[in-house]
Amino acid sequence: MNRTGTLLLEFNPNLNQLRKDKKLWDGLSAVAQVGDTLWVANDEALSLEQLFRRDETSNGDIRYASHRQFPLRDFLELPTPPEEDDKIEEADIEGLDHDGGYLWLVGSHSLKRDKPKQENSTEKNAERLAKVSRDGNRFLLARIPLSDDATPSLERTVGQNGHSRTAARLAGNQKTNALTRALAGDEHLGPFLAIPSKDNGFDIEGLAVAGHRVFVGLRGPVLRGWAVILELALEEQDASTLMLKPIGPDGRPYRKHFLDLGGLGVRDLCAQGDDLLVLAGPTMTVAGPQKVFRWSGGARPGGESLIFGKDLSTVLELPGGADRQAGQDQAEGMTLFAPTGGAARQILVVYDSTAQGRRREPSAVEADLFALA
Repeated sequence: MNRTGTLLLEFNPNLNQLRKDKKLWDGLSAVAQVGDTLWVANDEALSLEQLFRRDETSNGDIRYASHRQFPLRDFLELPTPPEEDDKIEEADIEGLDHDGGYLWLVGSHSLKRDKPKQENSTEKNAERLAKVSRDGNRFLLARIPLSDDATPSLERTVGQNGHSRTAARLAGNQKTNALTRALAGDEHLGPFLAIPSKDNGFDIEGLAVAGHRVFVGLRGPVLRGWAVILELALEEQDASTLMLKPIGPDGRPYRKHFLDLGGLGVRDLCAQGDDLLVLAGPTMTVAGPQKVFRWSGGARPGGESLIFGKDLSTVLELPGGADRQAGQDQAEGMTLFAPTGGAARQILVVYDSTAQGRRREPSAVEADLFALA
């Protein structure tokens, strides 16, 4: 399926610089459309970004600008709050969705291994490859209320008709949360919790919320070619804390769904009616196919599932595939997109490690639109 158009995402230049060698738009890992606004996240930041629909560009591209930034510390009690010098421990946000007046977000829940650097000695790089760290803010599964304005913003609390919607996160600390603790003894996933994400370890990279169910997709592990999606149900423990409800076999607080994605892992999820759209790509930082599959009925499963490839339809094959430069233009976020309201008939895809051809100086980047059958 061919690309049908592009979106130009324009960020505030004063907010675009994450660090000396990294810009905000060069690592978009999640996106969600809410009315005339887009919410996006960078996986190395500790904030959410809001962009507003504006006039089209001179060449007819849809344009989003008027960038607003919302630090997560303003809404959630973070496991590792920013230090006084503004040094942050990233949340590695890998999924966004909105449902029931909330914007939902999920971190990777993963461990990370240090990368070698060209300027280092062999000995130093070997030491880096041996270093594995656990960042507490990665263990976030949270919801933040959206205001009821025509152009909604984020709020800690929104009151309506005697009821309150409050910002809350799944119970956890700097090393784990309720989900990873529940999975520690799982026969399929437990052994991978101690393995870094880029080593086919446990790594959440997708979120879809459908009514009372929350689905998180795993980039890893991929088990003998099969990808995994976890289905969760959450309820309030108190105003700022969520807890998992038992929904699986033997009272487990999760259900497991195994999908034959041809050896690919999940990069994002999106509910469309009763169906679940699955953005899939390589588990490692290599060039390879990037596809969107449709799991019919996946947003309303009756129990745990094992779905063979013949029961999944391919909605989209993203351009480039194995011809991409390794590690570049990695499709990491998608959302159903309706440019002027009404039913969504397109998919918007954003990318991590964007190719140079997508960048529009000083602080704008292109995202892709694809037709949705």
